[in-house]
Amino acid sequence: MPSLQKKQEESRLIDRALLGDEKAFAEIIEKYKGQLFSLLFKMVHNKEEAEDLMQEAFMKAFRALGSFNENFAFSTWLYKIAVNNCIDYLRKKRLQVFSYDKPLDMKDGKLYREYADTDLTPEKQLLSSEKSRIINQAIDALPPKYHEVIVLRHREELSYEEIAERLQLPLGTVKARIFRARELLK
Repeated sequence: MPSLQKKQEESRLIDRALLGDEKAFAEIIEKYKGQLFSLLFKMVHNKEEAEDLMQEAFMKAFRALGSFNENFAFSTWLYKIAVNNCIDYLRKKRLQVFSYDKPLDMKDGKLYREYADTDLTPEKQLLSSEKSRIINQAIDALPPKYHEVIVLRHREELSYEEIAERLQLPLGTVKARIFRARELLK
């Protein structure tokens, strides 16, 4: 297929996705998921993290689809979103580093290290359980096809492939449904 024809076909697919066509977005996912996964896996060296980052990249791309400039390659735009998202993720994940130059706290001639209080106070427990209850209500209110994939992904912690196999659905459809379910939960 000539380059111009591919670009026109991709443009039609993007237009359909902008109109809310799930099948069009699933086709976009299918087209780019392999290359995007490889790119992200090289950055994080973990299959599950790469899959989650890939899903996030597709979600961000879908939300920003209206700002895509068709004078540029869609793949470049998508990869830029994925790489920037991955860099942000890696920055957040990085462990706190202590400086050799910064003196440690000393009391009575002894070194002390302070740790954050991780105990759950009654207030924190109440807020946490209330938050869980609200999230579970929102999940239970999802349409059945979205509820099913979200429960399998987040409660049963199945991979996208395992969900596709269990539900006998194409992988792209599973990813598109998870994306739409997350959008509905916002």
